Amino acid sequence: MNGALVEFRDVVKVFAKKDGSEQRVLDRVSFAIPAGKTTVIAGGSGQGKSVTLKLILGLMRADAGQVLVGGNDVGHLGKEGLNAMRTRFGVLFQGSALFDSLTVYENVALPLRERTQKKEDEIRVIVAKTLADLELTGHENKFPAQLSGGMRRRVGLGRALQLNPEILLFDEPTTGLDPVMTQEIYQLFVRTQAQVGFTSVIVSHDIPKVFSLADQIIILERGAMDVFASPDEIQRSEKAHIKEFVRTTMGSLYQSHLVEQ
Repeated sequence: MNGALVEFRDVVKVFAKKDGSEQRVLDRVSFAIPAGKTTVIAGGSGQGKSVTLKLILGLMRADAGQVLVGGNDVGHLGKEGLNAMRTRFGVLFQGSALFDSLTVYENVALPLRERTQKKEDEIRVIVAKTLADLELTGHENKFPAQLSGGMRRRVGLGRALQLNPEILLFDEPTTGLDPVMTQEIYQLFVRTQAQVGFTSVIVSHDIPKVFSLADQIIILERGAMDVFASPDEIQRSEKAHIKEFVRTTMGSLYQSHLVEQ
């Protein structure tokens, strides 16, 4: 698929249950993530959203089918190949996953210290610019426990950007934030993506508000995957499970262009 950085081709992922039966989380799903765009992955709990991210990163292997990153089959990559592939990604984890014992500066600088040969003077300049861009200047010496939830997300985003990733994966990035802060974080994502130009994949339960960011929406339900170009297209679907999704999460009067930008 032209212009796609990530592709799933007939991917199957099965987990064994305690009773000996199997749960087919992904059942021959296929989709493409276009370069430079934002793809939102939605669905109920246990429907395979986080599994999808793990398959993309090679933290899990598909039981059948192919997961391609930049045209390379993740399932056929060895340790060195996986490490090289993962340098193309930045990840903003749920709750930001900052190191409590490190300051804001040290958290953001960590990828540069761990993964590059840059000298400390170079790192200081790069981190200072990142903190300025994310309106964190003056908070360098604070620890995560001293920050608000929104500020922790900003620090997590700054850390994820340090290696200039092509693709940013966001795993439930607004969990625990109030509606005002959630909207501010979404606006920050949009501004940062416009400046940097990365491809964005967002797993979120924050429906329908997160749809205002999306160029493409993927809905996971009982192993199946449906791909839509807009929230309005979702509402026009005739599939029973999509109609139920719309009824319970979007409402009959939802229109994507009415969501705050």
